[in-house]
Amino acid sequence: MKIDVLTLFPEMFEPMNHSMMGQAQAKGILQFNTHNFREFAVNKHGHVDDYPYGGGAGMLLRVEPIVQMLEKLSPAPTARIILMDPAGKPFTQSMAEEWSKEEELVFICGHYEGFDHRVRDYVTEEVSLGDYVLTNGELPTMVMIDATVRLIPEVVGNSASIVHESHQNNLLEHPQYTRPPEFRGSKVPDVLLSGHHENIEIWKHRESLRRTLVLRPDLIDVSLLSEQDQRLIKEIKHEINEEK
Repeated sequence: MKIDVLTLFPEMFEPMNHSMMGQAQAKGILQFNTHNFREFAVNKHGHVDDYPYGGGAGMLLRVEPIVQMLEKLSPAPTARIILMDPAGKPFTQSMAEEWSKEEELVFICGHYEGFDHRVRDYVTEEVSLGDYVLTNGELPTMVMIDATVRLIPEVVGNSASIVHESHQNNLLEHPQYTRPPEFRGSKVPDVLLSGHHENIEIWKHRESLRRTLVLRPDLIDVSLLSEQDQRLIKEIKHEINEEK
């Protein structure tokens, strides 16, 4: 996969050269580059922003430096060109899965009060990390790239860890434990020490449903659940009410 990032602060992406991202690049799985679009500043002072027509607070990024950098990169016609924008579609795990199958991604990071609206004529999608505003587009870009790259085959050593993690299949991951079996009176559930694989899988699935119901009930779409899971949900709700 090839990923290019248009940014005014390429130094912010230094962490992307470590851990799994760094390993993916070392293996040749990922080609990752940042590009400072101040290279195409509109004057000798390095300006890439200007006051908005019609008035308003703050400054807007101008269209020319960004488009000229895109033209220099000349991404493939099939490349996804992604604009970081608080008004964009919320980023999701399913979006990361979709992007991980692409050959080329281009991210555009914003600053100031946003972009000249004409920048949007050159992108394929506008995406937001969440319903809040940050000081820059670099941080959400890093999060989205990390979430995407780790889904590329061979990036994560144990592919099973991806299949069973949180937000796969719209459920949070079940509670997990490691040694010691008891710590300050808190014990690992007996079923996990039993060696009975079928019972363990049943427990994991039930606890996944329970954890999602307690922490993120908005993720549960009853219409997509099997009849057995719908019965489990009713049982778990009853248990939660009794615990209260």
